[in-house]
Amino acid sequence: MSRIAKYLPHARAHLVLGLPLIGSQLAQVAITTADTLMMGWYDVTALAALVLSANLFIFLLLLGSGFAWAVMPLVAEAHEAGDETRLRRATRMGMWLSVLAALVFYPVFWFSAPLLRGLGQAPHLAEMAQTYLRIAGLGMLPALLMNVLRSYLSGLEHTRVQFWIITGGALVNILLNWLLIFGNLGLPELGLSGAAIASASVNFLAFAALAAFALWRFPHHGLFDRLWRPDWGAFAQVFRMGWQIALTTVSEVGLFNLSAIIMGWIGTLALAAHGIALQIATITFMVQLGLSQAATVRAGRALGRRDGAALRDGAVAVWGLGLGFALASVALFLLFPDLLVGAFVDPDDPLRDDILRIGRVLLVMAALFQLVDAAQVIGISLLRGLQDTRVPLMIAAISYWGIGAPASYLIGVTFGVGAVGVWVGLVLGLACAAVGLTLRFRHIAATV
Repeated sequence: MSRIAKYLPHARAHLVLGLPLIGSQLAQVAITTADTLMMGWYDVTALAALVLSANLFIFLLLLGSGFAWAVMPLVAEAHEAGDETRLRRATRMGMWLSVLAALVFYPVFWFSAPLLRGLGQAPHLAEMAQTYLRIAGLGMLPALLMNVLRSYLSGLEHTRVQFWIITGGALVNILLNWLLIFGNLGLPELGLSGAAIASASVNFLAFAALAAFALWRFPHHGLFDRLWRPDWGAFAQVFRMGWQIALTTVSEVGLFNLSAIIMGWIGTLALAAHGIALQIATITFMVQLGLSQAATVRAGRALGRRDGAALRDGAVAVWGLGLGFALASVALFLLFPDLLVGAFVDPDDPLRDDILRIGRVLLVMAALFQLVDAAQVIGISLLRGLQDTRVPLMIAAISYWGIGAPASYLIGVTFGVGAVGVWVGLVLGLACAAVGLTLRFRHIAATV
């Protein structure tokens, strides 16, 4: 009992910090879930195009957000040391790098149709996806800057305001989707373009709200004062950590994006069912992501104090919380697959039964990777808090692209297993990453 009792304060601290972050992540994914859900009710072909375009947008968003996530452990450690100058410089340079990333990404959105056609997607789906991305891509800059401010506030352990702002944005997105996708209240029926306008608008509003809060709550940090002045030391540090974090993240996300491309080769129905199953799994993953962000902050503060015992006990506690929720997710996926998948498709759609048949099996596979997915995301976030980013990048690259991606293609396409085979590859990649990252953390934590 005493061994369990020593972890309880750490579990409580992670929950106090992490629950608003979990809520923020769930509210964030509610935006894409609402797009998927409402587009599925609007038109299945438009849903398939949305899956393609959203995958590309999120891939580049996560690639650019590496700089934002580098800010979080740097701010947490500087805050613990009472060094306001260092935390301000890290945050500013995170914003600089985010602006540069957004400028680089937008041409990819503008010319996305040739890219998607080159990846083997149907020409009409590629054109529809490009229409969406040319509009939604305008929201990339505020989305990246918003993530920098979220990391800054998380490092300072101010997480509740993020929950309320992102939740408000999700509600606004639903309203705008209802108005613009379906053309309600006399507005034009814009379909896929309406969803893009809604998403970009919400990103601008959320960034403005977070910036206003940061200026009000921490005026002494002078976060936006002389923002144009560079700090090349902080720039280099955020850049070094940021690109390694970004490539680590997109190694995993890229595997899932590749799975969507492979599904497109298999067929439109498989792609639509895959998008629905992945969206459901993403909702549960947001809980793990919120916990993992709390783990990054707590690990960063323990590093600032050089408190190895708190670091290791906190890691055990947060892993226990993550694995406990993963087991609950497994039960949900196995008990209610038709209810979960069916919510994303119009009951009168003639393709509904086929999508349910494929989606039902894919949810079983999603249940299998809940445990390993929880272990890997918390492991990599603990290492991020320790500012260890190079070796985790290598582990992720080998796991996802040396093992997961080839397995998805071989089992799903070469061996003819189909959609289920693609997801078997995903599970294998995640499992290898979970083992490698856990071993790496144990090695690093022993030296603190």
